Amino acid sequence: MNTFKYNIGYALSGGFIKGFAHLGIMQALHEHGITPNILSGVSAGALAAVFYADGREPYHIIELFEHHSFTELTTFSINKQGLLKLDSFIDFLESNLRTKLIEELPIPTIISATDLDHGKTVSFRKGKIAERVAASCCMPVLFAPQKINNTYYVDGGILMNLPVTPIREMCEKVIAFNVSPLVADEYKKNVVTIALRAYHFIFQANTLSQKPLSDLLIEPYGLEGYSNRELEKAEEIFEQGYNTANEILDHLLREKGTIWK
Repeated sequence: MNTFKYNIGYALSGGFIKGFAHLGIMQALHEHGITPNILSGVSAGALAAVFYADGREPYHIIELFEHHSFTELTTFSINKQGLLKLDSFIDFLESNLRTKLIEELPIPTIISATDLDHGKTVSFRKGKIAERVAASCCMPVLFAPQKINNTYYVDGGILMNLPVTPIREMCEKVIAFNVSPLVADEYKKNVVTIALRAYHFIFQANTLSQKPLSDLLIEPYGLEGYSNRELEKAEEIFEQGYNTANEILDHLLREKGTIWK
């Protein structure tokens, strides 16, 4: 008989601007009486996870970002490692998070990033939150890699964009939030759009092995039309996640009497 350390864990995918849908999903789950005992996040999912674990209500987190622009949170990079750097983003996190170290968060949280030097996923359980979230969000080419303890890190989604594995063996139930389901929509033929689309396909390919490991999968569709620079659309994206989660939960409860497999 298995004895699990945690009852319910949330695994939050990457997805850049679509990550605001994570907050809507968490709000819907909360209203259904479901809350996490541990969080696992990658990229935008790590960002949502740390603010939630820090004790903020999902809709309050939205308010923090709605008053900022993409350009306020990034800085043009003059080196050859990336077009932008995340110094301003790190400053924003340090200013708005009450807790500074991962191990001190009120809800245990794991932040995953890609170790660029050694080609592997690293799941941070300790250390400064701001720089590790930045590392997890650091999409190559667009952002310069984040250096932590003499190792360079980039976006965790490159190797694992839906981080169920880091918490699977510790949790009785895992709810996976995937805000970047694969959609082959129309796209512009420029270098940035092509690179982002390629990354999107890579990220989605590595979620396929993670999805079956969850006990409930929530995937909001219809988010692909949002530009990654549109922070002012955060509330709309939140609503998409909220509505999708409510529909899924209500349907499962009506048809099966339970939300679990």
